[in-house]
Amino acid sequence: MFNLVSKTLKSSIRTTLNHALFSSSTIKPNPKLVNNNNFTVSYLVDSCGFPPDKAISASKYLSLKTPNKADSVIQFFKSQGFNQTQISNLLRKFPLALACHPENNLLPKFNFLLSLGLSSFEIVKLLSARPKSLGRSLKNHLIPSIGLLRELLQSDDRTLIAIKRCAWVLDWDFEANMVPNMQVLRDAGVPGSKMLYVLTYQPRDFLVSTEQFKNVVNEVVGMGFDPTKTSFMLAVHAIRSMTKSTWDKKMQTYKKWGWSKDEILLAFRTDPWCMMKSAEKIDTVMDFLVNKMGFETSVVAKNSLLISLSMEKRIIPRCEVFEFCLSKGLVKNRNAFSWWLRCSETIFVKRLQRYDKEAPGVMKLYREKLDCAS
Repeated sequence: MFNLVSKTLKSSIRTTLNHALFSSSTIKPNPKLVNNNNFTVSYLVDSCGFPPDKAISASKYLSLKTPNKADSVIQFFKSQGFNQTQISNLLRKFPLALACHPENNLLPKFNFLLSLGLSSFEIVKLLSARPKSLGRSLKNHLIPSIGLLRELLQSDDRTLIAIKRCAWVLDWDFEANMVPNMQVLRDAGVPGSKMLYVLTYQPRDFLVSTEQFKNVVNEVVGMGFDPTKTSFMLAVHAIRSMTKSTWDKKMQTYKKWGWSKDEILLAFRTDPWCMMKSAEKIDTVMDFLVNKMGFETSVVAKNSLLISLSMEKRIIPRCEVFEFCLSKGLVKNRNAFSWWLRCSETIFVKRLQRYDKEAPGVMKLYREKLDCAS
C-alpha cells in the first residue's frame, strides 16, 4: 500500500492541497466590519437562530448588505434535505457558508459527494458534522484529497466507509498529517494491511500532528505491543481518543477494584477496548461480577474482554443461566464463567441445548432473560 505514496504522488498533492478556500488558518477578521455590520448581526439572530454574542463574533468575518444571497443559501440547504435546526447549527459552525453562491459553489460540491455514492441523508449528516468542508475548493482540495484517499485504500467501498466514519477527511490536509503519520507507523513495523484497516474504519486517528502521533506510537511501543498485531493499532486508537486525565481516571478505577498497574497494562495489551470504556461502565461490570456474582477480581483482570460486553444482552442473562447450571451440577468449575461470557452466541446456545437434555428449562430460562433485556 505504501508504494502508492510515492515521491511523485507526494509532489502532486503538495501542489493541489496547498490551495484551500476559506482555510481556517488564513481567515482573519476584517476590522472594517467589526463596528459597522448591524444588518449582519440582526440577520444571523433573526433568520439563523444565532445567539447575539455568536452573531457579533461571526459578523467580524461576514458582511451581509441584503438578505437575498443569504436567503438563497438557506433555501438551497433546505432543498438538499437540511431541516431548520441543522441549518442553524451548520451556520453557527461555518457562517461563511452564507457568502457562498448556491449554484456555482455549493451545488457542485453536493453533486461530487453524490457521485461518490453517498446518499442525500449521509451528505447532510457529514456536512452537519464538518461544515467547513463547504469552504474547501472542489477542484484544488476535495477532488484530489478524495482521489488520494481512494488510492491509499485501493477500493471505492473502503473510501466510502472512511468518509462516513469521519467527516474530517473532507477538509483535512492529508499531506501535512495523514501521509507522514502513515510513515511513522511504517517505521515502527506496522504492516500495510493493519494501516489499511485503521485508515478505513478510524481515519481520524491519522488526522493529528505528526509529532503528537509519533509520541502516541512510541508510547504504545513502550507498552510492549507487537506492531504486526491488530491490537497495536487498537492501542494507538485508544490512547489517541482520550486525554491524559481521562486515561488516569480509568487507571484509578481499575486500581480501585484491586488491579495492579501491571495487571491493567496486561489487560490493555490483551484487549485495548477495555480502556476505551467509560469509568462508569468499568464500575458497573466489576460491581456485578465481583460483588453480585462473587467472581475473583484477578480472574476478571485476566479476561479484560469482559469489560467490553453488554450488561443487558450478554453479562446478566448468561450469568443468570450460569448460576442455574451450577446449582444443577452441570458446571463444576466456578471460574469457567469467563468462557460462558466470551464465547459466541452460536456456541453458547449449542452448549445450553446439550444441558437442556439433562436439566430441562435451561434454554427457556435463557430466552426469558434475553427477552427481559430487549
